Amino acid sequence: MKSLLTFVLCLTAVIGVQAQTQLKPPTEPVFDRFLRYVKIDTQSAEDQNTVPSTRKQLNLANLLAKELTTLGAQGVRVSEFGIVYGTIPGNLADNSKVPVVGLIAHMDTSPAVSGENVNAIVHKNYQGGDIVLPKDRTQVISVEKNPILKDMVGDDIITADGTTLLGSDDKSGIAEILTMIDILRQNPQIKHGTLAIAFTPDEEVGGGIEKFDVKAFGAKVAYTVDGGTLGEISNETWSAKTATVTFQGKSTHPGTAKGIMVNAMFAIADYLGRVPQDMLPETTEGRVGFVHPYTGVLDVEKSTVKLLLRDFDLSGLNAKEKLLRDLVGQTQAKFPEVKIAIDVQENYKNMKEVLKDFPELTDNAIEASKRAGIKAYMKPIRGGTDGARLTFEGLPTPNLFTGGENFHGKLEFNSRRGLEKSTDMLVHLVQIFAEKK
Repeated sequence: MKSLLTFVLCLTAVIGVQAQTQLKPPTEPVFDRFLRYVKIDTQSAEDQNTVPSTRKQLNLANLLAKELTTLGAQGVRVSEFGIVYGTIPGNLADNSKVPVVGLIAHMDTSPAVSGENVNAIVHKNYQGGDIVLPKDRTQVISVEKNPILKDMVGDDIITADGTTLLGSDDKSGIAEILTMIDILRQNPQIKHGTLAIAFTPDEEVGGGIEKFDVKAFGAKVAYTVDGGTLGEISNETWSAKTATVTFQGKSTHPGTAKGIMVNAMFAIADYLGRVPQDMLPETTEGRVGFVHPYTGVLDVEKSTVKLLLRDFDLSGLNAKEKLLRDLVGQTQAKFPEVKIAIDVQENYKNMKEVLKDFPELTDNAIEASKRAGIKAYMKPIRGGTDGARLTFEGLPTPNLFTGGENFHGKLEFNSRRGLEKSTDMLVHLVQIFAEKK
């Protein structure tokens, strides 16, 4: 309760001429809302022909549509692809003078780690040291590998129990957007233009955003609320491709296999062994791109591997594709009886190529962070967001922080302050657009 009061007072102190009027709190604190959402399993799945890739994502989609309606959103609907849309009407004398701002978060969690039966653990009043997760004590959030913990003493840290991911990516963003809407509804003195809201499926597998209706969404500019550390604002992502390499062998009964069997598994092992170790994600950081073998099938008759290609520059991305094709030739020469094929698909491009022409978007986010008491900074995303695709479809969409850490794994965490400050920033952000009308 004390933390919530501090949150409300912080908001009150910086809303301009209304500074003498204490804001009413949201009907549900963002902390509680987040804990509610992470209990819903929304894990997406690779290589599915439908959107959403898993029907269980619709459980959260339908709940969010209901909650948006309760909070006063108009035109709320869940599309045939599981995308939740809604509009928050502006409260200005002339809303047309302010651009419609979109806020977007995704509902699915990564296929990499189970999102079923998430048991969120609240480590109240964290006093430092490593955090050992109770259901699997080999899972340790160490201070050595997570130095941000040194700045979180006194905060309430939220983790899973060590058997699943937490789901902060991106249920934190969803909770923060809905809590912001709740605050605006409770406090009509906070001026803002019209807001377009969307919650998307299948962001983690790259399929849902292809079904996004940019025109019907109605926003002129937008933000994905899908980032990590407090203060981290991004207008740059990877340029991305995915390579699928197929190794076709020949199977027969092992008892009579001499001179007949061609085991594709040895060829795929050779191929993977040729990928340079200093080009893997576990050996790169900063602006250095990578090649990441991330899933595959081993079988005598047919083996396959998928590899992610990532680089901030298109020239570097193309060089990585050339490398993988050259490696196919080298393995083919060693295993001439195995038929090897490679298919490379483009996923998305670095959104900075467009966003460099919209500096006001990141400027406004930096100012909103400052008003929320957060020191903001620009950092390229070593990953992708729905915003990358939307930006190239005519909707400029940088990415905003949510307070979360260690996405896609059992060591994922967020905190009370992370959730509350991120929400605080969103409340200020929509005001800034109104002020600049």
